[in-house]
Amino acid sequence: MKVAVVGATGLVGRKMLQVLEERDFPVSELIPVASERSIGKEVTFRGKTHKVTGMQQAIAMRPDIAIFSAGGDTSLEWAPRFAEAGTTVVDNSSAWRMDPTKKLIIPEINADILTAEDKIIANPNCSTIQMLVALAPLHKAYGIRRIVVSTYQSVTGSGLKGIRQLEDERAGRQAAKAYAHEIDRNCLPHCDSFTENGYTKEEMKLINETRKIFDDPDIKVTATAVRVPVVGGHSESINVEFLHDFELNEVRRLLQTAPGIVLQDDPANALYPMAITAHEHDEVFVGRLRRDFSQPNSLNLWVVADNLRKGAATNAIQIAEHLYRHGLVAKA
Repeated sequence: MKVAVVGATGLVGRKMLQVLEERDFPVSELIPVASERSIGKEVTFRGKTHKVTGMQQAIAMRPDIAIFSAGGDTSLEWAPRFAEAGTTVVDNSSAWRMDPTKKLIIPEINADILTAEDKIIANPNCSTIQMLVALAPLHKAYGIRRIVVSTYQSVTGSGLKGIRQLEDERAGRQAAKAYAHEIDRNCLPHCDSFTENGYTKEEMKLINETRKIFDDPDIKVTATAVRVPVVGGHSESINVEFLHDFELNEVRRLLQTAPGIVLQDDPANALYPMAITAHEHDEVFVGRLRRDFSQPNSLNLWVVADNLRKGAATNAIQIAEHLYRHGLVAKA
């Protein structure tokens, strides 16, 4: 397939190239695309260098699939142009996620709703993806009434600027600010910008995207998103109240047999998910399972995933894999 990666020189774009190569996606021709200032730069894919091209030229090359990670404004402007040319777009920005005409997809949960008519497909927020991969088998078994989630999010979620601020602060260098405050030796209850209701955009994504993906507007969700001085993965403390009661052994069985999940739940031997061990893996890691004795039908769990992989690049490429396997992409 002829595949365009839009935003190919960015942190997520480069991770997309890496994951495409690792998963041996059937790329017959790669079209790396970036902003005007990056045209002519080179990226490496399968041992070969490829020159970065601009948007208009990429559309003229008629890719079968375009995987976008270039920001919401870019997606709003250019994704429809690719779609009009016959390309199926998988978009990693927030631009289309809550558009009622676009589908918001986590392959392990709802890829079955995709059709050949879906020309712009939204990739969920990284924090939402890992939370719902972990909760989906439990929701199916017990029904979710309410979720309370606190996130501990890696600086990689802010791109290269976030990584550089952390590295510069740790080295004692003057740092360009990705955040309002120092991030080294600190935790910031501030992911994305604040909205009028007091929640950040990141927190509202967890709320709204959960309801859309689970196709259940009655699920109650509240969230606190925190940036932490970690590179390599997001962690989440989740408290979930079910409609029906559960047995912990059955919860463990459901998680062990669900796709995309690795259960690490042996606290007596200090085995539980950590960002440092989830780094560069595609799975969602789940552990610290325990009943919440303060509330009926309620469970606590700890969920970790590499936000650049399953939280972004891998999920988008898994969508592309589903489209390819099921013949849902028209050859341009």
